[in-house]
Amino acid sequence: MNELIDFLSRLIYPLGTATTLLGIGLLAQLLRWRRVGVVLVVTGFVWLWVFSTPVVSNWLQWTLEREYRDLPAEMVRDADAIVVLGGALSHRAFRSYPDLSGSADRYWHGARLFHAGRGELLILSGGRMPWRGPGLTEAESGAMFLRDLGVPDEAMLLDKAALTTRENAVNIAAMLAEEGIEDFLLVTSATHMRRSMGTFRVMGLHPVPVATDFQATPNRRLRPAHFVPGSQALAGSTRAVHEYVGMGVYRVRGWF
Repeated sequence: MNELIDFLSRLIYPLGTATTLLGIGLLAQLLRWRRVGVVLVVTGFVWLWVFSTPVVSNWLQWTLEREYRDLPAEMVRDADAIVVLGGALSHRAFRSYPDLSGSADRYWHGARLFHAGRGELLILSGGRMPWRGPGLTEAESGAMFLRDLGVPDEAMLLDKAALTTRENAVNIAAMLAEEGIEDFLLVTSATHMRRSMGTFRVMGLHPVPVATDFQATPNRRLRPAHFVPGSQALAGSTRAVHEYVGMGVYRVRGWF
């Protein structure tokens, strides 16, 4: 099921939507539906251009990040635990060590908070997608990274089963109840925080959001280059669209 959802999601993302429109448009041209084909090809091209521009990418990510502050660890209040959500590490079975993604700030910030005395327990949540085959789970990879950052094993609890934000919330709710913990910090990427907070609140939890991995630049002075397509801008737009689609699906299912 997760693999099917991943496949369908890719079709909704800007690149998937644009290439689908372009493909159908070219097919329409071959079938001599020239007017329809031209409209679809132009629409696909414009769609891809728009979502690949830094100005649109920055704005989309800012709409997700704007309600959260980028606070130094020392300014975050104390709590009983620090929960770090997965989505920043992966491990290939033929590699000796896990790979960091651009969202690895989640773990780094979790270590900062721990060393700053903001919480005595770190809870890491993240499983391993079945199609990846054997290897470390996200939580296990995260524990390895945090260990290298000076966090002792006895200060970490691992949820090695969660594959989605919903499963993060369900599993962590059970772990917190078992440990008798109610007050905790929730660490994840700023673009992911709104969906995470909504999902945890539906579970009856009240985490303190500690966002990291900010991507948007607020009040940025526009330059001509910001209207020129780029791969990084497309990746940022895709990240934002992923979150908005996720929030829509979660809201329909009563998870947000």
